Amino acid sequence: MNMSKVTKGFETNFTGWAFILAAILLWGGLVLSSHHIGEYIVADDFKEIGKGVWYWIWMYRIHIFGWVAMGISMFSLVTLMTGRPYRVVTLPGIGMVVVGTFAIAIANAFYYNFGAWGVGKTIGMNPIELEIFMKDILATNQYATCFLRFGRIFSGVGFVLLGYGFIKWNLVAKWLGWFTAILGFVAMGIILSIPDNFEIYKPIFHVKVVWLLAMGISLLRFGMNSPGAAE
Repeated sequence: MNMSKVTKGFETNFTGWAFILAAILLWGGLVLSSHHIGEYIVADDFKEIGKGVWYWIWMYRIHIFGWVAMGISMFSLVTLMTGRPYRVVTLPGIGMVVVGTFAIAIANAFYYNFGAWGVGKTIGMNPIELEIFMKDILATNQYATCFLRFGRIFSGVGFVLLGYGFIKWNLVAKWLGWFTAILGFVAMGIILSIPDNFEIYKPIFHVKVVWLLAMGISLLRFGMNSPGAAE
């Protein structure tokens, strides 16, 4: 027989607020930024960033800490989902989301560091010197795009597993379970089928922010179902 109870209290409240904080930092840092760098850094990026470099730096810091807060929220979720039998699915799912989240954070740290550093380095350069400089950072930029691509795929795999666990064991509302699983499938599908056009992926970021808010609000209001071990 399966026994089930609702977990609601300090743990679910802390986890819920961690999800909401992650959503606010991620979305706010991106939307309020004075300039958005594309998949590859170009010379014009340094000119735009230089118009308000310190503001741009702080918005990027807020955005990166959003990824960190998302990692914290996922680790907190682990503490709510260690029961049997669902942990065999949900814990690997959370682990993949965490790995993907920090891979994306590392990639964003590259854009943050090189964007701010490049402003000072490129001042006074003539076109030839600037072209050489841009070629020199291209290889590192390739590593950053690789981290972004695989971070998104890893996260997608994690969302699929987590969504499956949500649905199968009724850990949260059914619609939130399906939202989680579908988000994972779509994220993986876009990266695997259209790997060289990150513009198409951008809406998924905003959907992920909505998911973070939905998770946070759900945990704060309803807590989490905790099925017992199968007997």
